[in-house]
Amino acid sequence: MFVSRKYMRAVTATLAGVAALGFATTADAKVEGDTIILGSAISLTGKYSTNGIHAQRGYDFAVDRINEMGGVKVRGKSYKFKIVYYDDESTPARGAQLAERLISQDGVQYMLGPYSSGLTKAIAPVTEKYKIPMVEAEGASRSLFTQGYKYIFAVLSTSEQYLASSIALAAEQAEAQGKKASDVTIAMAFENDPFSLDVRAGVVADAKKFGMKIIIDDKLPRDLSDMTGTLTKVKALKPDLLVVSGHSKGAATAARQLAEMRITTPMVAMTHCEAAKIIEKFGASTDGLLCPTQWAETLSYRDDMFGSAADYDKAFKAVYPDYKNVPYQTAQATAAVMVWKDAFERANTFDKEMLRDALADTDMRTFYGNIKFSEAGNNIAKPMVLRQIQNGKFNVVAPTKWASAKVEFPRKPMF
Repeated sequence: MFVSRKYMRAVTATLAGVAALGFATTADAKVEGDTIILGSAISLTGKYSTNGIHAQRGYDFAVDRINEMGGVKVRGKSYKFKIVYYDDESTPARGAQLAERLISQDGVQYMLGPYSSGLTKAIAPVTEKYKIPMVEAEGASRSLFTQGYKYIFAVLSTSEQYLASSIALAAEQAEAQGKKASDVTIAMAFENDPFSLDVRAGVVADAKKFGMKIIIDDKLPRDLSDMTGTLTKVKALKPDLLVVSGHSKGAATAARQLAEMRITTPMVAMTHCEAAKIIEKFGASTDGLLCPTQWAETLSYRDDMFGSAADYDKAFKAVYPDYKNVPYQTAQATAAVMVWKDAFERANTFDKEMLRDALADTDMRTFYGNIKFSEAGNNIAKPMVLRQIQNGKFNVVAPTKWASAKVEFPRKPMF
């Protein structure tokens, strides 16, 4: 029999009474004194460490702000947040092992997600087994939300949306030049991981809608350190659009080798541009690159905790001045902690089943965007946007509703 995510609770009067007296119970943890403990296995080393650290800093930034503003109010008392971290070493098996440790040994009952869809896929079965709610900010793979999980809630848009907007933009530009959208040719290079393969699926589906032809369909090498094989083909076949997805390391490799090989493809779109800090690393050669983002500081989102998206951007950079651009991975990690605060205060309890139901009922506005979960646990209230690097800055160029600048086409990188 199907049971709705929103109506799973079955808390007895006896358990509620015990909890009200403040005694520890299996369902009523983990709280130590005036501190609510959240747990996360996160990539602090390994190939995902760049983004893992971005996410950790987003979590910590939220915790600090929440605690400074009076904490989390439950049953008439204020509590602070604290996060217990373990380094999953960018390895799914290690991530699952550490999730077990957090839950079974450390007693953590409230989880924050890891970095990447692959790690989230490894951890989700563990949190489901123990019925531990997890708010995650970095696992966008749409396949996470087709498994019937009832304890996973994701604040970000799903992965098939990431580069699909570049297909629509390529169609617009072709038609503006008097061509047909179906005349556009596409080259693709994707990492062989759940996130990137879902991004690829979105690109393929949208290209098919417009009748575009995919002339290169390559997988990036496992270590993400060299894509000259693909770029040699790009140089020879001259596609109108090149799309790339390989997390931060793949983005850095693509940006570097596009310049080294002087690739002049009119439109290039890739994931993880700002997280890889490609502007800082490769300078003017990155001008014209298109970068999908879950969030941008120019968007009109706001909340009572951080203010506007621009306010968040400024406040984060004041604490971490080495950031020229705040990655969306950081912003969405902050939003995940905000979701936990909101759920605790609405549920007014530490009971994990009642908290799960409160999470399922989430409907809130944040500096990062609106957050409302579908029955499957993905956020259905926030779109992706597409930014272009213009004179060393990220400017939103699509969709038009959110655009802060006009797209520059064809791109004219300064090699």
